[in-house]
Amino acid sequence: MTKMMHCAAAILLLCSAVPIALAITDGLLPNGNFEAKPKASDLNGTQVMSRYAIPQWEISGFVEYIESGHKQGDMLLVVPEGAYAVRLGNEASIKQKLKVIKGLYYSITFSAARTCAQDERLNVSVTPDSGLLPIQTTYGSDGWDSYAWAFRAAFEEVHLVIHNPGVEEDPACGPLIDSVAIKTLYPPKLTGDNLLKNRDFEEGPYVLPNATWGVLIPPNIEDDHSPLPGWTVESLKAVKYIDSDHFSVPRGKRAVELVAGKESALAQVARTVPEKVYALAFSIGDAGNGCVGSMVVEAFAARGTAQIPYESKGTGGYKRGVLRFTAVAERTRVVFLSTFYHTKVDGSLCGPVLDDVSLLSVRSPVLRG
Repeated sequence: MTKMMHCAAAILLLCSAVPIALAITDGLLPNGNFEAKPKASDLNGTQVMSRYAIPQWEISGFVEYIESGHKQGDMLLVVPEGAYAVRLGNEASIKQKLKVIKGLYYSITFSAARTCAQDERLNVSVTPDSGLLPIQTTYGSDGWDSYAWAFRAAFEEVHLVIHNPGVEEDPACGPLIDSVAIKTLYPPKLTGDNLLKNRDFEEGPYVLPNATWGVLIPPNIEDDHSPLPGWTVESLKAVKYIDSDHFSVPRGKRAVELVAGKESALAQVARTVPEKVYALAFSIGDAGNGCVGSMVVEAFAARGTAQIPYESKGTGGYKRGVLRFTAVAERTRVVFLSTFYHTKVDGSLCGPVLDDVSLLSVRSPVLRG
């Protein structure tokens, strides 16, 4: 009986160790929504006093543990999800160790809400990669946005760090952070029926289950590895990654909303044969999110341009557009952007949806458009 009890204890100990030994899975990080609270003895009001007080996280600097509905003067602090979030003061950071697979690509998704700072930014890093994400533009109407940032794992164990490099006079003017998640990215390969990768945008960052606001993909200048494999954001502002659970999507489960006019351009470089004629076909529409108006999506490739109009009623729907062009080089950059800025009645930024993009020789029998 004693031997059996020892065996059972050993098996139980082994099972409890398994999560530590396995690579992290897609979804929220351990205590990624900060709902597991610090002990009362580790808090001085809202300030977290101990480095390891927040379960699963290590902190440095002025970090606060904020409950939904907390007030700072006349300002009500918004917690994106659940009952709790953390706030990062000047030079403060949160860190978590991740066990990953060396060489694979990963995308981090997290929600952030501005507070009282004027020029809020966040530095997201996983050694040796880092990116500085400006969050002073609020795209949604709820007071927060979700952001994606990607990295390639250089080691089997890495540290994810979210750091506020702010220098505000009030250290309590930093951003709120919530709902930190991860997703393994598998960059799609080229196929015989398309010269573009990830044509339907199906491979992309983790979308939080209750995120009715989508996920922002930052410009390429702020992210060495795109969270949207195959594509880069070649502009000053972000594009929004949306899913069919919360938005109208022309094809499949995912699409991209061009939310910042000519300041958010989506691009990909394809192999082409000079002097050969190609057709760039794509779907444009609206996300069914109340974004109403006369929309125009501009497409560019080689010396060719096209402007495809779409009259949005804000209830969903799409149409096909085609740009035919002659390649002038062995590499051709295709670019999409929205001609106009659009806002919903609540003032939040919105725009046309792009999906189902194909690039083929015009002689190909499988061309859709």
